[in-house]
Amino acid sequence: MNKKVNIFWFRRDLRLEDNVGLYNALQSEYPVLPFFIFDSDILDKLPKDDARVSFIHETLQNMRRKLQNDYDSSLAIYHGKPLEIYEQLVKDFDVNTVYTNHDYEPYATERDSEIKSFLTSKKIGMKTFKDQVIFEKDDIVKKDGNPYVVYTPYMRTWKERFKSIDFKFYLSEDYLEALIKIKDLPNVSLSDIGFEKSTQNVLPYEVNPKLIQEYEATRNFPAKDATSRLGPHLRFGTVSIRKMIEKAIAEKNEIFWQELIWREFFMQILWHFPHTKDQAFKSKYDRIQWRNNETEFKLWCEGKTGYPLVDAGMRQLNETGFMHNRVRMLVGSFLCKHLLIDWRWGEAYFAEKLHDYEMASNVGNWQWVAGSGVDASPYFRIFNPTSQIQKFDKNLEYIKKWAPDFQELTYPKPIVDHKIARKRCLEVYKSALN
Repeated sequence: MNKKVNIFWFRRDLRLEDNVGLYNALQSEYPVLPFFIFDSDILDKLPKDDARVSFIHETLQNMRRKLQNDYDSSLAIYHGKPLEIYEQLVKDFDVNTVYTNHDYEPYATERDSEIKSFLTSKKIGMKTFKDQVIFEKDDIVKKDGNPYVVYTPYMRTWKERFKSIDFKFYLSEDYLEALIKIKDLPNVSLSDIGFEKSTQNVLPYEVNPKLIQEYEATRNFPAKDATSRLGPHLRFGTVSIRKMIEKAIAEKNEIFWQELIWREFFMQILWHFPHTKDQAFKSKYDRIQWRNNETEFKLWCEGKTGYPLVDAGMRQLNETGFMHNRVRMLVGSFLCKHLLIDWRWGEAYFAEKLHDYEMASNVGNWQWVAGSGVDASPYFRIFNPTSQIQKFDKNLEYIKKWAPDFQELTYPKPIVDHKIARKRCLEVYKSALN
């Protein structure tokens, strides 16, 4: 094809509105070809009925139909290794510049570096933009230029800096006429990429004034189900972070706002310390002699530990791809502290099961419960899985829903005694850290 085009590469920003990279591409002098790659390097590691893949595929097909119906355009969807797709793209189109938004995970930065080298060799430009966060990389650092590794001062600096920025939306949706006028662009079905439709659904998010206002009062009680379900939508960019920040500001709710800042805190930690994806932030914690009992790990995964709140959480995760945040802390602590199983085992299990899995937050939170991460829970803080019920599910509503057999004779006996496990954990941690 001789006609010169610019390309917009969708990744973690699956929306047509308020999309920074797309907005900039649409302002350029050439028609824009929008496209997405189902990356085989990522997909090959996932279960074939992964709900996230179904969600991404459905989202892309909806975007594609909208562009076909309203703009006489479309969305090109490919499957394969990114470099190989790019080699094909530059044969099929006369590409001037590739536009995309930043991605901060170690795999993504490596992939983008490889693509940029290839494009440079073909004399094609590559422009990338900040879209999925308000502040990234070195935007928020200490006065000496070092990254923050404690949340509270990071959060305070974040809020202070926020007052001085030009906070605005990028109205990409107003310029979609600049897309290439070709309706018949490449497409793939779920089966083309080796997947089947999941029986689980990624639920829509719910962020209304009532939820935000009551967030602090309700967020710790799993039976209330008063969380926003925003996680997967921020993860895959079906909603923009700017819209969510605007809602938090409109409702003047600091707690909801601070949850969004936690996400950026963990993202900048992973950016500055990429080794933390599989190594302890505090390196001495890698000396812990984990028991890593595979039978006990399997019972934890299946929600058969004999501790009803732990089991309810794991069964909710397995059945729905979601687990309430308060319960995530408990099941994580139980795995690392009670069973002395390496946090990386739990992190990998959550990575496979959670619809809202996002590496920076998942690694950050698992290292938090293990005591090995930034701003972590001290190692001697060991949740009592029974007294947690009194605090957060006093009427057993959550437990009755997700572990209804907890009072039956067939319900498993606790796989470990809390007092014995606590003592063992303290001894193992002490001997590793001293």
